[in-house]
Amino acid sequence: MLALRIARVFDGRTVVEGAGVVFVDGGRIAGVEAAGFGVPTGVEVLDRPSGTLLPGLVDTHVHLVGDGGPGALQRLGGRSQDELFRTIERSLRIQLAAGVTTVRDLGDVAWSVVDWRARRPRSGLPTVVASGPALTSRGGRCRHLGGGASGSDGLRAAVHERAERGADVVKIMAGGGVLPPGSPLDQGRFTAEELALVVRQAHAVGLPVTAHAHALVSIRDAIAAGVDGIEHCTFLAADSVHVPEEAIAALAAQGIVVCPALGRVPAAVSPPRLMEHMREAGPGYDALRRRVVRAHLAGVTIISGTDGGIGPGAPHGILPRAVMDLVSGGMAAADALATATSVAARACGLGGRKGRVRTGYDADLIVVDGDPFTDMAALTRLDVTVLGGQVLGSLL
Repeated sequence: MLALRIARVFDGRTVVEGAGVVFVDGGRIAGVEAAGFGVPTGVEVLDRPSGTLLPGLVDTHVHLVGDGGPGALQRLGGRSQDELFRTIERSLRIQLAAGVTTVRDLGDVAWSVVDWRARRPRSGLPTVVASGPALTSRGGRCRHLGGGASGSDGLRAAVHERAERGADVVKIMAGGGVLPPGSPLDQGRFTAEELALVVRQAHAVGLPVTAHAHALVSIRDAIAAGVDGIEHCTFLAADSVHVPEEAIAALAAQGIVVCPALGRVPAAVSPPRLMEHMREAGPGYDALRRRVVRAHLAGVTIISGTDGGIGPGAPHGILPRAVMDLVSGGMAAADALATATSVAARACGLGGRKGRVRTGYDADLIVVDGDPFTDMAALTRLDVTVLGGQVLGSLL
């Protein structure tokens, strides 16, 4: 058994008043006790008198096959399985070094993440929730990753393939994206009826659906189809950003979870095509952060993810910055931290196991140096990581 003595405990929702000792045993949290609680003889103790203990972070939108270099997803053609597996493991190690103990992979190539998870032990690496290749239209964005489908029969077959291969979620490209060229940001890729068909089929086999959607038309179609989540959700129209109140109300009323994929590397240059569109559409990243927070205040469930791995502006390991961006946009620190812990874990289907500091939950924990409630940058000062009850990167 291990006891962690710390200054404060964030349990995934709020600071636990008076708590200062967390016990870990057999890979699970064995107890959360008050500061000054007597630690039994023979129990190893890790003291961090100025630290804050939190649940391990959950990045809800990553691409583990992406190495974070320029055109990462476009360079995947011809990679061997061994090369892809090495990239996946390297990506996971980078995530872990940032305090991320669970990731949701939303688009691999040729089922590589799903296959890696089935063939390799988890030991020492974060938990992986996986979608397999993103479901896209024939000729649509990410088609080169192997998820192209069209027609009712093709879409049904694609959903059932994901269920049979052990995917945890269906990711569908409801609209265009930044890459590759020729994939319009402000247009839909599937009709509302096709999206609804995918949702019905996925729910019938027990899988949630999350939709990639920048465009207002795609967001409206995804809401009408009854998706469980929307990635990005930037409300782009042809030459503007337009956020209808009724769309925000529908997102909140239907419980659709939104991952805005925030987080930026300082001084990183966005793709020219995106920069051009944002200049045409209006205010950029700062306004995006504020829009996300306004949606949160209106009752929309927000989770934190980064699109990690797709390029230099979104490498792996930047989830703390995504949380910091929410606070910079006006979100309360506890709510922002919850987007990357308890709320994120629930969105990944892991509620009741991860994302909380509670007795019986998995002992995936981090300790940061300082108090993120007075200095959110403390989230970048990772001191100790406990993964499955094992302390990493620290001597007892």
